[in-house]
Amino acid sequence: MTRFTAPIAEQIWDMKYRFKDAEGTAIDGTVEDSWRRVARSLAAVEDKPKHWEDKFFSALEDFKYLPAGRILAGAGTERSVTLFNCFVMGTVPDSMGGIFDMLKEAALTMQQGGGIGYDFSTIRPKGAAVKGVAADASGPLSFMDVWDAMCRTIMSAGSRRGAMMATMRCDHPDVEQFIVAKQDAARLRMFNLSVLITDPFMEAVKADASWELKFDGMVYKTVQARDLWNGIMKSTYDFAEPGVIFIDRINQRNNLHYAETIAATNPCGEQPLPPYGACLLGSINLAKLVSNPFETNAKLDVTALDDLVRTAVRMMDNVVDSSNFPLEEQRAEALAKRRIGLGVTGLADALLMVCSEYGTEHAATLAEQWLKSIARAAYLASSDLAAEKGAFPLFDKEQFLASETMMDMDDDVRDAIAKNGIRNALLTSIAPTGTISLYAGNVSSGIEPVFAYAYTRKVLQKDGSRTEEEVVDYAVQLWREKFGDKALPNYFVNAQTLAPLAHVRMQAAVQKWVDSSISKTINCPEDISFEDFKEVYMSAWDQGCKGCTTYRPNDVTGSVLSVAEDSNKAPEVDTGADVVYLAEPLDRPNSLEGHTYKLKWPETEHAMYITINDVIMNGSRRPFEVFVNSKNMEHYAWTLALTRMVSAVFRRGGDVSFVVEELKAVFDPRGGAWVKGKYIPSILAAIGGVIEEHMLNIGFIEGEGQHLKTDPEASVVAIAPSGKSCPSCGTPGMRMIEGCMTCASCGHSKCG
Repeated sequence: MTRFTAPIAEQIWDMKYRFKDAEGTAIDGTVEDSWRRVARSLAAVEDKPKHWEDKFFSALEDFKYLPAGRILAGAGTERSVTLFNCFVMGTVPDSMGGIFDMLKEAALTMQQGGGIGYDFSTIRPKGAAVKGVAADASGPLSFMDVWDAMCRTIMSAGSRRGAMMATMRCDHPDVEQFIVAKQDAARLRMFNLSVLITDPFMEAVKADASWELKFDGMVYKTVQARDLWNGIMKSTYDFAEPGVIFIDRINQRNNLHYAETIAATNPCGEQPLPPYGACLLGSINLAKLVSNPFETNAKLDVTALDDLVRTAVRMMDNVVDSSNFPLEEQRAEALAKRRIGLGVTGLADALLMVCSEYGTEHAATLAEQWLKSIARAAYLASSDLAAEKGAFPLFDKEQFLASETMMDMDDDVRDAIAKNGIRNALLTSIAPTGTISLYAGNVSSGIEPVFAYAYTRKVLQKDGSRTEEEVVDYAVQLWREKFGDKALPNYFVNAQTLAPLAHVRMQAAVQKWVDSSISKTINCPEDISFEDFKEVYMSAWDQGCKGCTTYRPNDVTGSVLSVAEDSNKAPEVDTGADVVYLAEPLDRPNSLEGHTYKLKWPETEHAMYITINDVIMNGSRRPFEVFVNSKNMEHYAWTLALTRMVSAVFRRGGDVSFVVEELKAVFDPRGGAWVKGKYIPSILAAIGGVIEEHMLNIGFIEGEGQHLKTDPEASVVAIAPSGKSCPSCGTPGMRMIEGCMTCASCGHSKCG
């Protein structure tokens, strides 16, 4: 039986990927059961299902191939779920009816858990005339606010945290407002933002030429291109958004250049997609394919890699036929093109294991070679599938072979496709793999460098005692097993010490053999100069990247984990956080102290009485449970459900102040009410306000910013207290990985 290499890996499997019945009873007894369930489900569409089930199981075994989380969790469960991670929605019409039809489609997609991307460039700018109603348009940003509220509502109704991407062209008249929209810490929190950068714009930036902002043929304003570029850079420097997408480059290099136009990506940016396009993701775990690690003859086993890639392509192609889709338009798009996104994880660990320093020319050359091997195997496998099952319906041999991707391929690959066609229009993508990387033994994520080689979590047990868990990078663990306490070599660099341009070098090297795109975050030090920061983006453009996302610590999104260096051991994350992550909920004491608050909601005859009881831990009070009582039976069912859920969250510990944030964000479509001179958008928001008041009264949070007032003895070692808290486990120190805010403690990410 497979043994998990770390407790956190087993916890993630149990929480996210283990099949359980409606009562929470495990159906998958072991992780092998999960692999067998997925393998059997994806082999069911084959003519020889048992043969392929065994082949698929072998690929999944020992975490060599890692399907995206939706496949691991959903395949073989017979639940009505989609196995696709994210979608780009249909083109937004420039009409009120069309816009709200699109909003409905987005809600239905998010209800099934799919992240979504939208291009808002198709909506007329603010102030433009609306013919027939003698009014001015409110502009795309106002409708983005509606989407943001919808996403919060879907999330508050029980779904997981939503993820959305909004794009806008660099020549749209409202692009200047789009660039600064998220400088308001309360606005568009459910969105990632990216500007669609065109080739003519970059040429105008370099020439310091003028640039027209226009819509539907009308020029609304003329600016200096370099000023607009500097505005994008300044916002990103200060607030980590927007990102940039080199959209002309994406369309020019698209295998389907003849059949589609792309104007948006999925929320993390690794899949530029046409209207109703969906991203199907999976990753080859390179860290599992290195022979003789840390020795002079260490190397990646390219024969094993080739076989694994071919099996993975077949598995992913079968997902297209096995999955449900929120909308029929999404199903039709997927079946017409059968695009998949096979990527890698564990790249940085694999480089360490072959004694290569991430970010160097040598490492970039190795990464390029490995990704070329993957692309070659994937295209040949898809061509073999086309000979067996047929090419994707929109395959046009002449046009496909004329694409830039195919022009770079070896002759034998081109010859195979000319003879057989190809089953999948696009095959490669580098996706965020934060959670599945932890599940696979804490291998490095995607193509990112190792963030921290080891950190410690303190886990509170049911009896009140604390145990410590060390979370160790996969390559470091192998080093320890082989060499004990011997100091790590100098080539063990991490994200804290890596120069930003070294990140760009690695992304550019990998992009040459990725036909879709890459989700990667370039971590920049807080003290990087603005000029050096701009050079990161210009370097990404000059080196052929399809987009660029950076992260520099700031007051809005928080700081990343901080890491202390020690020459004799792996870097460890500083101690200093004051939050406990509970492995199991605390037992309820026989008696608790608390307070009861009266809440009178306008137009409701009877008041609500909200009781919040506290538990004493290390001399400090923290909320433990909530009760709501009222004579008004109209709200009985949902208030009972609410209090049970909130109480369950409180008993898990951590920074539960996020409960206040989520409740206060809920709006009632029928309208809220004015209470004591302040507009409250819903009864739920009012309850959130009461809970916030209580937390302030007992000193659990300080001020309106809801910063946790901490207990110095209750700490999760390694997490900087200035980071944002995880909405799943409460641990502070959410960090940007591959374009997604990700928790290092439990693996939760905004995007996945």
